[in-house]
Amino acid sequence: MACDTVPYAGPVTSCLAVAIDLGGTKVESALIDESGAVVEGSRHRSPTGRNSTSTQLEESVLATFDRAVASTPKNSSIIGVGIGTAGPIDVTNGHVSPLNIPAWRDFPLRDRVAAHARTRVGNVPVRLRIDGTTITLAEHWLGAGVGVSNMMGMVISTGIGGGLILDGRIVSGRAGNAGHIGHLEVAGMTGEATFGGIGSLEAIASGPHTVAWAVAQGWPGSSGEELAASYATGNATAVAAIRRTGQAVGQAIGSAAALLDLELVAIGGGFSQATPDLITIIRDTVAKHYFSYVRALRVEPSGLSGAGPLVGAGALIHRAELVP
Repeated sequence: MACDTVPYAGPVTSCLAVAIDLGGTKVESALIDESGAVVEGSRHRSPTGRNSTSTQLEESVLATFDRAVASTPKNSSIIGVGIGTAGPIDVTNGHVSPLNIPAWRDFPLRDRVAAHARTRVGNVPVRLRIDGTTITLAEHWLGAGVGVSNMMGMVISTGIGGGLILDGRIVSGRAGNAGHIGHLEVAGMTGEATFGGIGSLEAIASGPHTVAWAVAQGWPGSSGEELAASYATGNATAVAAIRRTGQAVGQAIGSAAALLDLELVAIGGGFSQATPDLITIIRDTVAKHYFSYVRALRVEPSGLSGAGPLVGAGALIHRAELVP
């Protein structure tokens, strides 16, 4: 095998992408090989968060990048860097403005990473997309969406994001934010007034906002993990919170499917795993839609492990032909 993107002195047995996944609570980096596997020992993370400064955030991103690169196996070559990030983004300029990271508004993340990468791995391509797009690429490559031409990938976690593949290709939109289902308005529900509109899906159904709603109803816990445990014991408030979230997600998916005529929605992210019942509630809500083609939509849990967002960031390099 030869890696044509960058020169390498010696036989090359593996071409690798550095994958970066930036979210509201952490940034992770890892090396992804041509098969979509995470190179053993290359996955590293650092905290982000609402209270981080711009300098702290940049240092976290570059530190995880460096640790991943330091794990490069012998006779391997790094051919590019893929970045998946919470949005919104400006893909033309490579800027990011994640709602849950207030210190970064129009921050030039792609160029900062590219400049740093040149000093570590040479002049390789650096590609940036919204995290919903990268998780959708991962599902289409190796997960629940293999062989599906019209699909949405979703993340339900600290925030809610999405990405689209239509007629077999990623749809990015004007600025790279196509598929951002977390900011569809959900009729008849009101969420927590933090970032974005209080009627948006994310304000109602993300992990932290679901917990906040349960706390407001008198539930005594403080985390998504505790809420999942309470749900498992049949706590009435926890059950109501999960059901409310599932119905909100189902309504938003139904609206998206009516607009886009989707075959599949694949859902990942930490809070999506709070209980298997969440997927069931989402499916039941979609099944009540008045259009038969929406009711025919398949809603499936992610077919990938927790490494899905990293695999998708790596796909920006390894499956670049799908990304306009």
